[in-house]
Amino acid sequence: MTKDIQPIFILPPESTRTTGREAQRANIQAAKLVAQAVRTTLGPKGMDKMLVDSAGEVTVTNDGVTILEEMRVDHPCAKMIVEIAKTQEREVGDGTTTAVVLAGELLGNAEPLLEAGVHPTIVAKGYRLAAAKAQETLASIARPISISQEDLLERIALTAMTGKGVEEAKDALARIVVTAARTVAQGGKTAERSAMKVERKAGGGVADTELINGLALDKERVASSMPSRVAGARILLIDVPLEIKNTEIDARISITDPDKLQAFFDMEERMLRGMVEKVARSGASVVFSQKGIDDLAAHFLAKRGIFAARRVKKSDMERLERASGARIASNLDDIVPEDLGAAGLVEEVKVGDDRMTFVRDCPHARAVTILVRGSTEHIAAEAQRALEDAIGDVSAALASGKVVAGAGAPEMEVARRLHAYATTLSGREQLAVKAFADAIEIIPRTLAENAGLDPIDTLAQLKAAHDNGAVWAGVGATQGAAMDAWEAGVIEPLRIKTQALASAAEVAVMILRIDDVILSGPEEGAQGQPMRHDGP
Repeated sequence: MTKDIQPIFILPPESTRTTGREAQRANIQAAKLVAQAVRTTLGPKGMDKMLVDSAGEVTVTNDGVTILEEMRVDHPCAKMIVEIAKTQEREVGDGTTTAVVLAGELLGNAEPLLEAGVHPTIVAKGYRLAAAKAQETLASIARPISISQEDLLERIALTAMTGKGVEEAKDALARIVVTAARTVAQGGKTAERSAMKVERKAGGGVADTELINGLALDKERVASSMPSRVAGARILLIDVPLEIKNTEIDARISITDPDKLQAFFDMEERMLRGMVEKVARSGASVVFSQKGIDDLAAHFLAKRGIFAARRVKKSDMERLERASGARIASNLDDIVPEDLGAAGLVEEVKVGDDRMTFVRDCPHARAVTILVRGSTEHIAAEAQRALEDAIGDVSAALASGKVVAGAGAPEMEVARRLHAYATTLSGREQLAVKAFADAIEIIPRTLAENAGLDPIDTLAQLKAAHDNGAVWAGVGATQGAAMDAWEAGVIEPLRIKTQALASAAEVAVMILRIDDVILSGPEEGAQGQPMRHDGP
């Protein structure tokens, strides 16, 4: 007599589980929805999104990573797509929308193959082959660039800022970005993004944006009696407080004699005066402290004619090091003249409603600041994002030393070569390679759609041009027809394309290989998930 098989529960009752094709469909759909959310922002004619958070704060932008961060998606696979944008932003600084749209299309094109019975591992293998071939193609068509090619660098900055809400001032902003990059590079081959700070203040217009050959700090002098302007500044950077430290443990001082109380205050004053004397003996006329400065110490500094700012961020202290040539001192007793930096002018200036400290005209600046202005906070914030994209693009181009044309031209060339490559494969992988090639075309297709062009006609023109050897044939969003993107000055760093392709392909492969989703969080009304045991 056979016993009834009893279900064995291994998951908690509040868990939910989705398996097989149902899980794959849900994951792919979530990824596609994220891509669709940012797709209309791509390109010079892309639209903006208005994002309103729970506190009512409004952000108007077409920056992919900003949109995705504000959306706060919950689906696990959607979060993986958002992570692509964050990685792209961190590694390159631009191309976030491209990466997300590519990932969504790669997953969308895989779905018909899965429905037709092609195993996910075969699709994943084909995608890996296609991604490797795409990287090889991009490397073969890329052109070199160096710090001396100022005009080409400006073209890169202009391409990054086109369609970002700074159209009326983008030429001037591009020159500012390139000047900043050449300044921090100082004859080197690369320009570090971290050495180019972007600070924003509402007021004026975007055209009032300026490059400071030094640093702009959102700080004011500690005391109003200090000089507000110091020419030929000798700068001291310290990460020790100019104040009396509190004890590490709870302590109580018991004073029974009023004279002893006065003696205690006198001792504190002497200690602070001694600290200021050490600063003054160093020859410094300007002090920036990462820690606090006591009000009494500020009074003594002011009497010495020394400008001081306190609680400066560590990142700004490091930029001050690069800008002025100073070395951060950790002990007031060990300061030597070589620790001091130099600046042509240090001044406190009122910008909008706030006071800021400017460190200008550093003779050997290895760090600079771009002070972005805008008539409103929203406009200034969007201009800041556009400038950060441009800085990222210029830095990435110099880091890799390679650039390509934009406007969808490299994607069309990669797609053409992938279709040819697919014919050399004999297994089912060729279906995946073809799907990958078709997915790449989503970039020029989207550029055409966002520009109000017919995507079918545009892609047909581009395919014909690339078949005839026009490697840089791309979408003419403003011309309304195919164009030579290189001649038109639409230039992008190679690294944007390689990073976006690599990230999109890797996350698509990862999501395709998922066939079981187990959600452990509590869900009202969820039933436990049984797993049968086939034993007796």
